[in-house]
Amino acid sequence: MEALNRAQSVKAGSAKLLYVYVDTEPVSFNRGFYTVDMRFFYQVTLQAYLNCSCPVTVEGLCVFDKRAILFGSEGSAKIFSSQMRAGECDVQLTRQANAPIAVVEAVDPIVLDARIVDCCGRRECDCDLCEVPSFINECFAGELSSGDDCRRVYVTLGQFSIVRLERDTQLLVPVYDYCMPDKECACGDGCEDPCALFRTINFPVGEFFPPNTVKAPECYEEAKGCCCHK
Repeated sequence: MEALNRAQSVKAGSAKLLYVYVDTEPVSFNRGFYTVDMRFFYQVTLQAYLNCSCPVTVEGLCVFDKRAILFGSEGSAKIFSSQMRAGECDVQLTRQANAPIAVVEAVDPIVLDARIVDCCGRRECDCDLCEVPSFINECFAGELSSGDDCRRVYVTLGQFSIVRLERDTQLLVPVYDYCMPDKECACGDGCEDPCALFRTINFPVGEFFPPNTVKAPECYEEAKGCCCHK
């Protein structure tokens, strides 16, 4: 925290997604819909520039809250299951319901911007993180500091994620009898020329050169050599 108080500026570094806490609750005024509350925990690494030209690496914790409302249909059935447990009695498991389960798929975010803001520049999105899970604290080398009222660092992250609701259902799938192979596989007998097989493989151009996905302007296709202005 001392480095941030003395820093003239900070430069965006890297960010790592540590954990996403997910909670699902039914929407009372809209049957079949559920709210999915998510809290993203990030480990962010920044470069703090002091008076000297050599930056100082600073690690911190970023937290972001997001809520989504998804349709998950209704279900009030109660599920009972019996499962064998080694060395224990074969008792029924805890009663469950067939409510949907929220699943969040996410990748590591992109650090878009980072800046130091004085306390007087407090914004409406500021919030105090009351509790940090213990396993989140263990991801950092030292103890996390909540800082003081002097300066804060705001980081803008670009996050790609997919949020969905899952639930067990019964489907009718056609099933066929076992099929036994009636022909012998001719490949892999060692008689085929490996050089001849290699010549049939196309050269992997895409592995050596990036794909050209940029579409040429229409004016360039119609009349090459002319200048177009907008």
